[in-house]
Amino acid sequence: MIRSLAFSCIAAFHGIVALAQSAGTFNRTGDLTGPRQFHTATLLPNGKVLITGGISNSAELASAELYDPASRAFTATGTMTAPRWRHTATLLPNGKVLIAGGSPQAGAELYDPASGTFSVTGDMSIARRLHTATLLNDGIVLIAGGSYPYVQTAEIYDPIAGTFSATGNMSEPGADTATLLANGKVLITRSTRDFEENHADVYDPATGTFSRTGDLLDPTMGQYPLSIPGQYPTAILLTNGKVLIAGGAQGDFWAAAAQIYDPATGSFALTGRMTAGIGYWQAGVLLPEGRVLILGESNTGPGGTAELYDPLTGTFSVPFQSQSAEGHAATLLPDGAVLVTGGWVCCGHTIATAEIYHPAVKLASPHLLSLSGGPQGAILHASTQQLVSAANPVVAGEAVEIYGTGLIDGATIPPQVAIGGRLAEVLYFGTAPGYAGLDQINVRVPHGVPSGPCVPVRLDYLGRPSNEVALAVR
Repeated sequence: MIRSLAFSCIAAFHGIVALAQSAGTFNRTGDLTGPRQFHTATLLPNGKVLITGGISNSAELASAELYDPASRAFTATGTMTAPRWRHTATLLPNGKVLIAGGSPQAGAELYDPASGTFSVTGDMSIARRLHTATLLNDGIVLIAGGSYPYVQTAEIYDPIAGTFSATGNMSEPGADTATLLANGKVLITRSTRDFEENHADVYDPATGTFSRTGDLLDPTMGQYPLSIPGQYPTAILLTNGKVLIAGGAQGDFWAAAAQIYDPATGSFALTGRMTAGIGYWQAGVLLPEGRVLILGESNTGPGGTAELYDPLTGTFSVPFQSQSAEGHAATLLPDGAVLVTGGWVCCGHTIATAEIYHPAVKLASPHLLSLSGGPQGAILHASTQQLVSAANPVVAGEAVEIYGTGLIDGATIPPQVAIGGRLAEVLYFGTAPGYAGLDQINVRVPHGVPSGPCVPVRLDYLGRPSNEVALAVR
């Protein structure tokens, strides 16, 4: 019965959203409350986007604001406990946002969307900026690298304890990119500095250690134009589980090179070159259709440029204009459009404008199905196929089946499922057997989840949270 009910609800929540603007274009939206670059932008479970910190020309910012896609407007929210730029912002399983480092500093804080306020949490072991932050599949956050100087250390943040602790060191200092792989490990890349070797590491959460993997390729041995990605390129996990590394720069030389990392072989391979090099401090987004949008500073002029990478053909599109050259942020919105905020334009001017990119195909965020429009999720006991309810609750360690829509058919990237503010182990994800268009995610209820008739459940997929449903836990 539950499958029939869930299947009947698909039309209301799944499919291609009608385009209000021309596909493949940028359109202005409301302005930020003030100019900022090197800030962070985080999509919250309520569909709004949290913007934190950055710099305005030379002034460091502690301010924060929210973008509401419904009103297309930015409004101020609470102020951070310290100014930060080139920091990290990570959405946690409990819905709060971890803000770490920047400027540089060792301090970290949490943003609570329910109260709109920031509060101090544990400090990192050292001051970091230009580091990476990655939410692992167990709910822990991996913090790696940073500068200046470039550091070799890494640490992990435990949201339950609110503390940082050391983990294994990387094989070398610096972490230009960090990408959570489909197998739960993390790829760390370091791109060219003074045309040295381009080594990469893989972090294994099971052992807390880093190990060397294949090196990025340089078929022209460092000659110009750069044939390998430069410093701070874009790294995007593709729907097939491979990783695109593209762009970046070394000094005044922009990189047009792009490579693909294959976790199965631990090696990099060349893919098509960008039509124009995109330099430092770019932004990249995996679109739900499977292509990658990369925005940054063009090597052919003073303005911003954007390109699309198509994994099916291994090619980049002819570039088109965007407003910001560097230091901006790009965020995939619930409707499948991309919000681009702030940044810098030549020469030395921080901007407060924002724009929306409208892809050719706009797919909405994943949606968890509920019963009769109420909070109770369409969730079954995996062992009995009975509906989970207040009269028939689950227990910690039990496997359950969660039904919804919005996963990409054939994709190897698993969703992250939060139950009661803790990430659950994903046992299966994909199309529900025998029900085209209906997604099924099997997970194990994590230990430590609070008991009650309405424990919250949501998933995060390709950087976008789903709606929230309820689960009864004994």
